[in-house]
Amino acid sequence: MSLDERGYVLGEGEGTAVWFLDTRMTVKAGGAETGGAFTLLEWSAPLGFGPPRHLHQVEDECFYVLDGELVVECGDHRWTAGPGAFVFLPHGVPHVFVVSQGPVRGLQITAPAGFEDFVAELGRPATGPGLPEPSAPDVPRLLEAQGRYRNEIVGPPLTLADVATPG
Repeated sequence: MSLDERGYVLGEGEGTAVWFLDTRMTVKAGGAETGGAFTLLEWSAPLGFGPPRHLHQVEDECFYVLDGELVVECGDHRWTAGPGAFVFLPHGVPHVFVVSQGPVRGLQITAPAGFEDFVAELGRPATGPGLPEPSAPDVPRLLEAQGRYRNEIVGPPLTLADVATPG
């Protein structure tokens, strides 16, 4: 099959939708479609959501914010990213974020591909529109899977209280 025969179009709302932690991740392209080059996800998350501080040993991670706002820390840097902002998080550098105005909706790219497999293993198929009901993460399962996907949790989540500015 030639490269041009692998082309496709997904419309709004199309793709494999997974509820992952308290987010909705819709796979628009993964390793199977990109020859392992990258994963592209459309994602949304509620106000206050944030993963534990972590690093990817192999994948670079990028966010393009469509709606809402994130406060992102990467290494010793902290940024606020609102609509139209692009965030690049290189592999090997600890990073964390929290949804500071939300819900947030954005695009996530990881390169090389493979993050979609982590999401599929630890998430569950979305059974309706929108975000899942909030729930506590299955930490033992997350810790067990992180090594297989070359991720490492290195600290707690960033919280809204951590980024609140005195008013």
